[in-house]
Amino acid sequence: MRIALVTDAWAPQVNGVVRTLSAVTRELRSRGHDVTVISPDQFASMPCPSYPEIRLALARRGNIGKRIAAIGADAVHIATEGPLGLAARRYCLSRGISFTTAYHTQFPDYLARRTGLPARAFWPYIRWFHRPSAGIMVATDTVRAQLRSQGLPQVRAWSRGVDLADFHPDMEPPALFWELERPIQLYVGRVSVEKNIEAFLRSTHPGSKVVVGDGPALARLKLQFPTVHFLGKQQGADLAACYAGADVFVFPSRTDTFGLVMIEALACGTPVAAYPVTGPLDILTPSCGAMDEDLDRAIAAALKLDRESCIAHAATFSWGASTAQFLSALACEPQVLAA
Repeated sequence: MRIALVTDAWAPQVNGVVRTLSAVTRELRSRGHDVTVISPDQFASMPCPSYPEIRLALARRGNIGKRIAAIGADAVHIATEGPLGLAARRYCLSRGISFTTAYHTQFPDYLARRTGLPARAFWPYIRWFHRPSAGIMVATDTVRAQLRSQGLPQVRAWSRGVDLADFHPDMEPPALFWELERPIQLYVGRVSVEKNIEAFLRSTHPGSKVVVGDGPALARLKLQFPTVHFLGKQQGADLAACYAGADVFVFPSRTDTFGLVMIEALACGTPVAAYPVTGPLDILTPSCGAMDEDLDRAIAAALKLDRESCIAHAATFSWGASTAQFLSALACEPQVLAA
């Protein structure tokens, strides 16, 4: 199958959306599918206001259309609701081309955190963007029900995976970890306001806090929380070592639709503490995670969990199964296209 994948999120960005798309693209190609990625690095771009690490592509519908037409795609998948996604959507609608979309982020909640406006102000755009999609790929049952309640019934399951060859417990912890007071409480992800990191950094459970990641809030948080250990961006074996060396992984976000970092932590044997919200509610079980509106209680409870149970649960997620779901969603019955 020839697949055109249009995304506003791609390398060098480091986040769950990019890691998901990269992993599934590799898996698709290994199965013989021809995947062409249309991404911001192929166009002139400008930094996203208040988030310069993200580049917004300056691409017209015609430019995107020419690329899609040149591919001769059997399927068009629009992964994000940004400028490239908009241009691809317009082109497909103008040509009567069926396409699928994905809902990776709780976009209304994300924008609410960044603008101060209520989340409900952004739902009309989400409904408008996804309404003509032949299938909206979502990672969890909770998000599936949420989109249906918003009048978007054409949702399709698309879970996530973890590479157990890369993320496993048999990793030597970073040298710093041997010097830290236990328990080591770890956060991994973008360091930005919508991730609600400050809720974790203000928690009072004894031990040490470690933050792995980069983002627009990093400099401010370093000044605000001088006792926290900020390790910056980590990848590959270095990232896996951080997961494996921690005693608990803390996931304070309330805006993620899944939370890929949680299953990476579990694969390394590290239990998860989180709020009882979309993502954690869909992924965690009582044997591998603790959820509570009081993050200190969640951390304390997670520290009592068995690490082998965490590893066993992570093994139920695979990129092979994720890719099979993606292909199934691409083949869904086309809907009537409407602007």
